[in-house]
Amino acid sequence: MTVETKLPVDQDYVSSFSKGQGEPEWFTKFRSDALTKADELGLPRPDKTKIDKWNFTNFKNHTVDSAAYQSLDELPEAAKVLVDLENRDHNLYVQRNNSPAFLALSDSLKEQGVIFTDIITAAKEHSDVLQKYFMTDGVKVDEHKLTALHAALVNGGAFLYVPKNVEISEPIQAVYVHDNPEATLFNHVLVVAEDNSSVTYVENYVSTTDVEEGIVNIVTEVVANQNAKVAYGAVDNLASGVTTYVNRRGVAGRDARIDWALGMMNDGDTISENVTNLVGDGSIGDTKSVVVGRGKQKQNFTTKVVHFGKNSEGYILKHGVMKDEASSIFNGIGKIEHGATKSNAEQESRVLMLSEKARGDANPILLIDEDDVTAGHAASVGRVDPLQLYYLMSRGIPKKEAERLIIHGFLAPVVNQLPIEGVKKQLVDVIEGKVN
Repeated sequence: MTVETKLPVDQDYVSSFSKGQGEPEWFTKFRSDALTKADELGLPRPDKTKIDKWNFTNFKNHTVDSAAYQSLDELPEAAKVLVDLENRDHNLYVQRNNSPAFLALSDSLKEQGVIFTDIITAAKEHSDVLQKYFMTDGVKVDEHKLTALHAALVNGGAFLYVPKNVEISEPIQAVYVHDNPEATLFNHVLVVAEDNSSVTYVENYVSTTDVEEGIVNIVTEVVANQNAKVAYGAVDNLASGVTTYVNRRGVAGRDARIDWALGMMNDGDTISENVTNLVGDGSIGDTKSVVVGRGKQKQNFTTKVVHFGKNSEGYILKHGVMKDEASSIFNGIGKIEHGATKSNAEQESRVLMLSEKARGDANPILLIDEDDVTAGHAASVGRVDPLQLYYLMSRGIPKKEAERLIIHGFLAPVVNQLPIEGVKKQLVDVIEGKVN
């Protein structure tokens, strides 16, 4: 028996919601057209994972109202440790469930034309630039039911725009606090870096409440135009009762670079897509992701780099740890299109299993339609190396502590890439809590 996929909202609701938010006419029509497609399209078909019984559409509330934080001191502890409380002027957006709760952007960045705000405000106050990039070159509305439903029901997220020749040295941060079990998140994050610009964006999803049955549908689009550089870090830590679909996609222009550092720590069933399209010549995409699964959760992670431009470089590094009865599929895909000469596609997927019933499946895939290229892949699935364990124990380290050190060393290549110390520490703490 499959879960009912009948949509819980209709055209009247979507139109009323959009107009109630004061959105421009194009966005209201965009939502309406997307809802029509959502009713017609089927669910995505992730490789080796059956999701027909997962709940992606049945929710009670599309939005819930939550009070803003008057100061960062009011943040829950799980979120407070992520931000720099001493530097109250740092560039930060906090969303509480579906409500913007805190926003700070330095005057110097505002003077340079940088835009950083919630996605609904962006639709109203920066309509032209949002319309230019919103689900046009990145994630498309009609890919499947979940992308169309997302487009129709966007109720949160952030918009970051960096003009030409602006280089931002300090990270831009967003924290999404999920503290209401009835909150349904359809977050859209859009990061645009114009020619010769650079920025680091880091986001955190934090559940501070137990959830029996929740839905989160996240779409991220990163656009790095000519010679732009975007570093994107994320730590997802949503509750066990939350079914999550997350789609993060980047488009890199000529000589542009997109770096991803993703810590996927959700406790519920999760589908994750991360695709980087290297459109311009000389573009680079580098994706590092770390996953820890526990309990009986099921997860599917697909990381893909597609080479369209000549001399483009794509790298994928995925490390996962599975314990208890958790199971995960890790698909790494390097695709070199015809004409993308001199390109290089490299990937590595490794899974460490900590119990007899845990399952991990690493699938490296290379799809090459051009002759003059280089490509390589590696994959492994196994248990803690007994030689490493023996070496540490021979130095007087207890077995449990030795296993902990091995696991942290195994995941370090991704953890160390996160640019904010508080976020990096949070990821280490989450890993510590999950594997012990």
